[in-house]
Amino acid sequence: MAWEEFKIGKSRKPDVLEFENKLEPNIFQLQRDLMSKKYKHGPCSDFYIFDPKRRHIHKASVRDRVLHHAIYNILSSVFEPTFISHSFSCRIGKGNIKGIITVENIIRKVSRNYTRQCHILKCDIKKFFDSIDHSILKIILKRKIKDRDTLWLLEEIIESFASGQSNLFDKKGVPIGNLTSQLFANTYMNEFDQFIKKGLKVEHYARYTDDFVIIAKDREYLAKLIGSIQKFLKEKLELELHPDKVEIFRCNQGIDFLGFVMFPHHKLVRKRTVKRMLRKLKETAEKFQKGLISEKKAKASLNSYLGLLTHANAKKLSEEIINKYWFWLNDK
Repeated sequence: MAWEEFKIGKSRKPDVLEFENKLEPNIFQLQRDLMSKKYKHGPCSDFYIFDPKRRHIHKASVRDRVLHHAIYNILSSVFEPTFISHSFSCRIGKGNIKGIITVENIIRKVSRNYTRQCHILKCDIKKFFDSIDHSILKIILKRKIKDRDTLWLLEEIIESFASGQSNLFDKKGVPIGNLTSQLFANTYMNEFDQFIKKGLKVEHYARYTDDFVIIAKDREYLAKLIGSIQKFLKEKLELELHPDKVEIFRCNQGIDFLGFVMFPHHKLVRKRTVKRMLRKLKETAEKFQKGLISEKKAKASLNSYLGLLTHANAKKLSEEIINKYWFWLNDK
C-alpha cells in the first residue's frame, strides 16, 4: 500500500524505476533491516525551489520515502484526533482552500458581514522547519506512542537530519520534502494550537503550517496576545515569531493569507501566487510537449489551478490560461 501511494505521479522517474525493477528484494530487505533494527536512514539530496520564496528542499532516497509513507499512514490516525479543527496544513479534508473559506467566514461573523469593525492578527514563525527542536519533538511523540520499536524508528528518522540552526548540544530541524516532516510539524505545532485555544482561550484562530491568524473585534486584545504567544513559543518550543511578519489589520483593509487577499466583498489571487502558477504551468507544458508527462497529468495540473481560481475574482486570468493551454482540454 505504501509503495502504491508513493509512486503516484513518480512512476517515470529514474530512481523510482530503478527501485521498482527489484521491488520485491528491495521491500523484503527493508523489512529485514527494520525487524533487526539495522535500518539506517540514508542521506538526502538537496536543492532549492522558489515557491514563491527560496526554499531548501531535502529529498530522501526512494527506499526511505516508501518507509515515510508507511509510517505516515499508521501514525496520522494516532495524532489526527488530537489536532484542532482549524489546523489546515497537510491534513485530509483540509488544505489552503478550506483554510481561506474558514477565515473568510470567521471575519464575516465577527464583523457582522463587515458592518462592524474587527481586526486580524497575522503572524508566521521564523525558519520554522529548521528550528524544530529534536529533543522537544521526541518528548511530544512519546506522549502518544509507547511502542519502543516505533520510537526507535522515529528517532532514527529525526536524528538523520540537522539544520544550520543546530549546535553542539541541541539538534534542530526536519527536512522540507519528507512526508514524515509534515506529520512532525503538525504534531509540534499542535502544542501551540492547544495553548491558543485552551491556555489563552482564543475563540477565532486558524493556522496553516507556520502561518496563523487570530480574529477579534478589539485591536488592543490582539496586541496584548503577542507577548504571551512569543513567550510560549520560545519557552516551550524553541521557536520565534518572524519579527517582520507580526501585523494587525482592520478586516476591511484586506487580509493576505494562503495565497489570496480577502477584501470585504471579493477575493484576489496574490500577485506572487499568480507568477508561481504561470511558471508551474509553463514548466508542465514543456514537460508534456517533450513527452515527459502524460496528457492526463498535464490536464490534472491545469484543472487544479483553474479550480483554485474559482475561489477568487479571477475570471479574466482563467480565460487567459484556458486560451493559452487549450490543447490540454481537447480530448484526442
